[in-house]
Amino acid sequence: MSETPRLLRALAGETLDRPPVWFMRQAGRSLPEYLELRTRAKDFISFCHNPEMAAEATLQPMRRFPMDAAIVFADILLIPGALGQEVWFEAGEGPRLGELPDIARMADAVEGSTAKLSAIGETLARVRAELEPERALIGFAGAPWTVATYMIEGRGSQREMARTFAYEQPEKLDALLQVLVDSTARYLVMQAKSGAQALQIFESWAEGLAEDVFERIVIRPHRAIVEQVRAAGVTAPFIGFPRGAGALVENYAKAVPVQGVGLDTQASAAMGQRIQAGGKTIQGALDNLLLRAGGPALDARVDALLEQWGGGPYIFNLGHGVIPDTPIANIARVVSRVTGKPVKAMAAE
Repeated sequence: MSETPRLLRALAGETLDRPPVWFMRQAGRSLPEYLELRTRAKDFISFCHNPEMAAEATLQPMRRFPMDAAIVFADILLIPGALGQEVWFEAGEGPRLGELPDIARMADAVEGSTAKLSAIGETLARVRAELEPERALIGFAGAPWTVATYMIEGRGSQREMARTFAYEQPEKLDALLQVLVDSTARYLVMQAKSGAQALQIFESWAEGLAEDVFERIVIRPHRAIVEQVRAAGVTAPFIGFPRGAGALVENYAKAVPVQGVGLDTQASAAMGQRIQAGGKTIQGALDNLLLRAGGPALDARVDALLEQWGGGPYIFNLGHGVIPDTPIANIARVVSRVTGKPVKAMAAE
């Protein structure tokens, strides 16, 4: 059997006997061993910047489940911190960010920002050294628009302030997005050089955007990131995930030179098939709430997704990340159903 990771084969356009499977936010959150590990860190940012602990969090789900890929344990808001904006996490409430720094000053900080994120490179190197060769390692970054929404608003929200900012101060937003494109591209190059074999761009907040705005603040920055990473000599495949884009995901698939396109829960069977027919691998779109709920409806949906998209290049995943209180048994059931491998015997004690 080829040791080329199943995920990389799917991203190269192969239609496999069964799709590779991994879950967004599979590292941590729902696992008791993660929760215990988390208590050892001073705070969440320190956790992400501790290679030993972050590598352990990355590997924990790989020990429990026969996932085909690991995704590095990090956070999409590490780049603002590297650019000079204060970032912290409030227990039970999520991220908080200080005042948006001067954009010209952040532009000057881009070149040195990757050095401030070197711990993530060390995490990737540690994981790649321990992970079996047939299992892929994914690096990632938050997309510029998504990261910008947090930088502008100072926290997670409904993003009304950031969208208004996009209309009222378009030149300032474009300048901020360019800073984030440049810093994100450098960050992903570093990740690839440290052991990441595939790279995912997370656009968590692509919903609610008019077509012209979507083109300007989602498609163009994603395309620019891929082009900069390729110009640096990195050949690792990209997965782009514009969550909430609805029908505009087809525009994205045609315009952005990624190998894989992440689909969220609302994606139709026909839409996914059209993207496959256009030469792209698709990923998603199991509802994370259904994963948490479990039962016969979960089994039926897994089977339906495998049936509707298994005739083309496809990666089995969720339409969003694992919810913290998702029963481990439900995750095991889905992974076993996709892979055909028993999972209970692999569960950590």
